[in-house]
Amino acid sequence: MALRIVISPQAFKHSIGAREAALAIQRGILAAAPDAETILIPVADGGDGTLAALIDTTGGSYRQATVTGPLGDPLDAQWGIMGDGETAVIEMALASGLALIPDDRRDPRRATTYGTGELIRAALDDGYRRVIVGLGGSATNDGGTGMASALGARFLDAQGAQLPPGGAALAGLVRIDATGLHPALSQTTLIGATDVTNPLCGETGASAIFGPQKGATPQMVSELDGCLANLARVVRSDLGADVLYTPGSGAAGGLGAGLIAFTGAELRSGIDMVCDVLDFDRRVPGADLVITGEGRADRSTAFDKAPVGIARRARRLGVPTVLVAGSLGPGYETLYDHGIDAILPIAEEPVDLDSSLRRGSELLERAAERAIRLYGLGRNG
Repeated sequence: MALRIVISPQAFKHSIGAREAALAIQRGILAAAPDAETILIPVADGGDGTLAALIDTTGGSYRQATVTGPLGDPLDAQWGIMGDGETAVIEMALASGLALIPDDRRDPRRATTYGTGELIRAALDDGYRRVIVGLGGSATNDGGTGMASALGARFLDAQGAQLPPGGAALAGLVRIDATGLHPALSQTTLIGATDVTNPLCGETGASAIFGPQKGATPQMVSELDGCLANLARVVRSDLGADVLYTPGSGAAGGLGAGLIAFTGAELRSGIDMVCDVLDFDRRVPGADLVITGEGRADRSTAFDKAPVGIARRARRLGVPTVLVAGSLGPGYETLYDHGIDAILPIAEEPVDLDSSLRRGSELLERAAERAIRLYGLGRNG
C-alpha cells in the first residue's frame, strides 16, 4: 500500500519559506517512494510566515506601511486582512524582527517594538476591530513598551521624563501613563498568536531563553531579566495587570506581556490557530506519517513552537511525527517527550552556516529522502 504522508514544516529562518520547505520535503519523499501520496500543509506558529499562512489560505489581501524598525531605522512592513474582510493580521517579525538586523548590530538592550505598534495603529485607524498579532522572530526584549508607546502610552522615570526605547531603559521605569492609549483599543479584540509558552521572567523567561540568540551576553541576560521584572512590578501597580508568570507573556521579548497589559489582548497558541485555519485535523487522519521541520531544534522548541504543536495534534490522531531540522541545539532531546518520534538534522557534513542557508532546499530534500528510506526499513522489518 502506498504511503500517505502529511508535510507540515514552518519556514527555515534566513533560508527558505514554509511552502518552499514543504515542496523540498515532497521531492525527497517521492525520490524514495515515487507512489507516495503527499499532503502539503505548510504552517507557522505566530513567528515568521504567520502573515502569509493566514492571508493566503483565507484569500485575504496585503497592505503595507512605513514603520520604525527595531533599531530605529525606517522600513516598509507588510500586514494584511484575512478573507473575512474583518480581521487584520500583523506579524511582529516584519516590523521588529531579528532578521531585519545584521548580526553585528544585534542589541536587545536597544531594540524596540515601536514598529509593531505602528502596524497595530494602522489597522485601528483603518477601522479594523479584530486584530491578530503574530509573536515570534523578534529582535526585541522591551516587554512591548515600544509597541505601547506607538499606541500612545508613556513610560516615565523618577523625574517624569520619558524613557528612551529598548529593554535596558526599563531599569529606570517608575510610572506608566496609559491615558493616551488609542481610543479604539477599548472596542477591539486583540489576539496574540504565540509561538512559545514562556513566562516573562526567570530561568525560562524571555531574556534567559531567547536573549542569547538576539545577541545578549550572560551579563545582558541578567540585566534584561531585571528590567522586565521591574516593568512587571510597575504594570501591576499602575495598571492592575499581573503579567509576570502568565504563560506566553515572555513571547517576542515580552511583547506577549505588553499586549495583555496595554491592549487587553488574549494570548493563544499560534500553531493551534494556524492549524485550525488550515483544517489540519481533518486532513491528517489515515496518514502514515507527518513530517515537520524548522531551522533549529533545541529546548526552546518545546515551548509550543510549530513542530511540537504539529506533533501534539498528530499524536492525538494516531500518526507519528518526524522532525527535520537545519541544526540541533542544546536540549533538543527533550522534544522526544513532546510528541516528536524522530529528529533528523539536514546537514550531511561539516559546513559553514552561510552555505547551509544557501543550500537549504537541497539539504532538506535529501534529508526527507533519508527519513523515508529509514521509515520504510522499519516498516518492512
